[in-house]
Amino acid sequence: MTARRANGWLRAALAVTTAVLALLLPAPSPAAAADPLPLPQATTWAYQIQGLERAGAVTALRDAGYDLLVVEPTRTQRGSGSFATAAMVAKLKAGVTADRVHRPLVLAYISVGEAENWRWYWTWSRAWRSGRPRPADWPSFIAAQDPDGWDGCYPVAVWKKRWKDIAIYGRHTGTTAGRDYASILDEAIRDGFDGVYLDWVAAYEEPAVRRMARADGVNARTETVKFLRELRDAAEARAPGFVVVQQNAADLRRGHPELFDIVDGVAQEGIWYYGEATDSWNSPRGHDVVTPASWRSDYLLDLDAFKAAGLPVFCCEYTVAHAAATYARAASRGFVCYCTRAALSRLTSTPPASLAH
Repeated sequence: MTARRANGWLRAALAVTTAVLALLLPAPSPAAAADPLPLPQATTWAYQIQGLERAGAVTALRDAGYDLLVVEPTRTQRGSGSFATAAMVAKLKAGVTADRVHRPLVLAYISVGEAENWRWYWTWSRAWRSGRPRPADWPSFIAAQDPDGWDGCYPVAVWKKRWKDIAIYGRHTGTTAGRDYASILDEAIRDGFDGVYLDWVAAYEEPAVRRMARADGVNARTETVKFLRELRDAAEARAPGFVVVQQNAADLRRGHPELFDIVDGVAQEGIWYYGEATDSWNSPRGHDVVTPASWRSDYLLDLDAFKAAGLPVFCCEYTVAHAAATYARAASRGFVCYCTRAALSRLTSTPPASLAH
């Protein structure tokens, strides 16, 4: 149930010029709070990874008063190099949280367990028809097609050196005109993000990834923990205090208590309500689909373990009709909740009561 985004909206983003974006993303206010709210103190958060190029989208996020903002670093998408991500981050940092003292934390949404064929690093053919073998020119770290139906997304073997180089190190990724970053992590640091929000950590659950791990003589879960440690260490070496939040895969802590020392927090989608894969904000199946009780009980067991370890727990619930009750339910467990729609292309219309206008 990972909220992976298809790249259908990218075509519209390509039409946005640098000049227009400069108008949309002016310099931050000098009166902005200097220090971010520490992650454990966050009581509200917002999550948007599509539609950030639309007029007013970034301003709305900045002015909404959320403690934590998770956004897509759009310029890493092929053809979107003109999107002023660093200016977006600066503008978001110019906001203030509800306490009127701190600025919001701003995290970059990045997929560490899936490769996406619209990103800067994709140089291979783009066709993999369902039921056919993986294309011969594709790298060996690509394991399968996305199980949730997101077009152009492919689970990867995170232990493969070539994927680690793309995601973390950037030692052998070469140069491309207009690209001033060498890896996915490098881009987030260069653009001024306070940290990263890691999607698709749960790639180790995919059967094709497990088969690949067996063939390589490794354990996919253990290798995922090692990957997260490497990413954390690399980020900390360059940007002390860099925040790392893991989305989903809370069960990775089973047998790996060291995970509590690697990530700063965990987020879970759809504990109570989820939405089907869609790019349409108005899709009736993009919200209020009830999560099976067996899934929910597993989620809560593992999330409670993170709470017991002293780490903050965030949840993204895809509900409109039951937002108020879901905020209350999450708060009763000590979770920081955000209720929205699966498209994640706008600021929610159902914010928590403390931020409702």
